[in-house]
Amino acid sequence: MKQFFKMMFASTLGFILASIIVSAILFVTMIGMVAGLSKSSAAAVGPKAGESVFKITLAGEIPETTPENPFSALVSGNDDALSMHDLVAAIRNAKEQETVKGIYLDLGAFSSGVVTLDAVRRALADFKESGKFVVAYADRYTQGGYYLASIADKVFLNPEGMLSLNGLSSQTTFVKGALEKIGVEMMIFRVGTYKGAVEQFMTDKLSDANREQITAYQRTIWGNITRSIAKSRKITADDVNRFADEGGALLDARKAVAYKLIDELKYRREVEQYLMDRAGQKGDKLKATSVAALKGAKKKEKEYRNKIAVVYAEGEIVESLPGGFSAGEAAITERLNDDLKKLEGDDDVKAVVLRVNSPGGSAYVSEQIWKAVSDLKKKKPVIVSMGSVAASGGYYISACASKIVAEPNTITGSIGIFGIFPNATGLYKKVALTTDVVKTNRYADMLDPSRPMTEDEKALMQALINRGYETFLTRCADGRGKSKADIDSVAQGRVWTGEQALKIGLVDELGGLERAIELAGEQAKIINYNVIEVTSKSDFLRDLLEKQVGRIKMSILKDALGEDYEYVKALRTAHPTYGVQARMLYTPNNL
Repeated sequence: MKQFFKMMFASTLGFILASIIVSAILFVTMIGMVAGLSKSSAAAVGPKAGESVFKITLAGEIPETTPENPFSALVSGNDDALSMHDLVAAIRNAKEQETVKGIYLDLGAFSSGVVTLDAVRRALADFKESGKFVVAYADRYTQGGYYLASIADKVFLNPEGMLSLNGLSSQTTFVKGALEKIGVEMMIFRVGTYKGAVEQFMTDKLSDANREQITAYQRTIWGNITRSIAKSRKITADDVNRFADEGGALLDARKAVAYKLIDELKYRREVEQYLMDRAGQKGDKLKATSVAALKGAKKKEKEYRNKIAVVYAEGEIVESLPGGFSAGEAAITERLNDDLKKLEGDDDVKAVVLRVNSPGGSAYVSEQIWKAVSDLKKKKPVIVSMGSVAASGGYYISACASKIVAEPNTITGSIGIFGIFPNATGLYKKVALTTDVVKTNRYADMLDPSRPMTEDEKALMQALINRGYETFLTRCADGRGKSKADIDSVAQGRVWTGEQALKIGLVDELGGLERAIELAGEQAKIINYNVIEVTSKSDFLRDLLEKQVGRIKMSILKDALGEDYEYVKALRTAHPTYGVQARMLYTPNNL
């Protein structure tokens, strides 16, 4: 009884503390939101006088886009919640600002998909064509950071710093043995020789087919990266690979200079003085403007009635927005259908670009979104622009588009389907649990984890998965104007890069979001138009209580775990999502 009251008291205290914290967040956020709105309305758009250098500081994760969020500063501790969209917009606007003489890339530890980096890299290359400078500095370059920095006129490194240029790797954690130890067997049903997403529950190593496809796309992507670095640095791809094979990340920083990967070794203060000299600044401190000041500083465009709408579909495809630990993560739900339906009825919108960056997820939700895209396409052109990943369910929702544009390094395909269901009979025995059942029909207790599936239940489940795969093939075949046999020959769960997908007919062109927008104009037969962006509306209080609190939890966890956070995240992702899925659970490590 004493223990009961102790637990009850602890639970009550925890609830009270949680309530106080949430109330404090609400109060502080409201004040910050009002202050932010007042500040933004009063502040002038664009760089302040004397700020002739545009400083881009990168740290953390760089998503493709971020919704307007008054809580980002509270959650992240940063004034700017950076995204690919913000960065590209700011760089383009900086090019047009006469007062901005150059860009300073201050690169910390950040992660991003290679396609996101490609987009920012192209924007930087375009910026340089104006004759303005780009200078990069880091104490330690991550692989993605250096890939981005290599486009700069000058690349500086801390004299005691590191250049982490090692190559690509993709690690799969196999949990079959761990599950066996606790008495759980995963019942797996799939279609696709290459559908490796379920192998971690089936075996203790990669199958030959899975290893083959991972090797193929890694070589393609790494080849593109090394060639791009070599071209920018005026060396060869072999030079880049030799540095990586020597264990470049652990070599003396002077070795990176010898390989011509780094121009000079300098301390941050020396780099900032160099920037001041190039920008013609006087004084003892570098004056720099930020992404926040530049992302909305573009010249006022002429207003046209014709519009092209860009709709972002980023994250896993799920039945509802994630809560708890995952609350801060992007996700695709059937909310997307509401946006597409509105665009379908908007006569001013002549074409839609659907930007897909997703490894897939729920097969059922994917089918619902496919239907919405299909209906929209009957009224106006729909162009899909693929981001870093548009695979499995991500390809499913893209398949019926008028045209598909992918980046060379996009991960796509993975046309396959699977189902995972637990058999916890062994676990029940280990903890001495027994069950008894009363039912009205033969299959009333189907998928009960306390007993193994019968052979006829397995046959029914495999038939369901087979039908799902046939539907997937049909959607792809109809959308691509091919036979189901043709699609099946490149499907079977096989993963392809955008470069490979073009050759086998899964995509129409290689290019970025800009090319997809141009193609949308061509398909709609319009010359003059404005581009508008569409983001799903969300409930304020729900987002506050679920998403923002979830982000705070994630932020605290990231701070506590440091670099180990990514491993914890990978283990959480490895936990199966039960049911029928069109999903790719593995991707190359972010750069």
